[in-house]
Amino acid sequence: MKKLFTILGCLALTVATMNVKAQNYKTGLGLGLDFGDGATLVGPSLRTHFNRNTALQAEALFGGNTTVLQAFLQYNAPIKGARGLDWYIGGGPKVQIYDRKRYFFADNYTAFYLVPVAGLDYKFRGAPLALAFDWRPSIYVGDNPFLGSEAGRFGLALRFTF
Repeated sequence: MKKLFTILGCLALTVATMNVKAQNYKTGLGLGLDFGDGATLVGPSLRTHFNRNTALQAEALFGGNTTVLQAFLQYNAPIKGARGLDWYIGGGPKVQIYDRKRYFFADNYTAFYLVPVAGLDYKFRGAPLALAFDWRPSIYVGDNPFLGSEAGRFGLALRFTF
């Protein structure tokens, strides 16, 4: 886990130093929601652009005795005739850490998922705000018989852009 945080930190530092032009914004930081089948999760959300068509979105979400860390590499493009509105598609890994103490028993596990993502990102004209909505089904990678894939998951984010 320590190596994962080191790699993500180096990646974030590299992305932050890149010069980006021609997209609606370079970086957005704000609040993200992950909802649908199961618990609703809330936490910080970051989206940064490498260039016009490539972005990285990372989130740390909390709720329902669960912590979720996820990162998505995304291809994005503008929608003609809709200024400030981009569509995107991509995917990436999701790590779910579940910790619940029930009576005298502990219910703890870590699960890994692959998450394809498809959505819309809108940058408000004249304001440093962006709103994103996406569909993010989770494909479970593991052998726990009590866990499975989730088709009905969605994301919503409101970010301050700079």
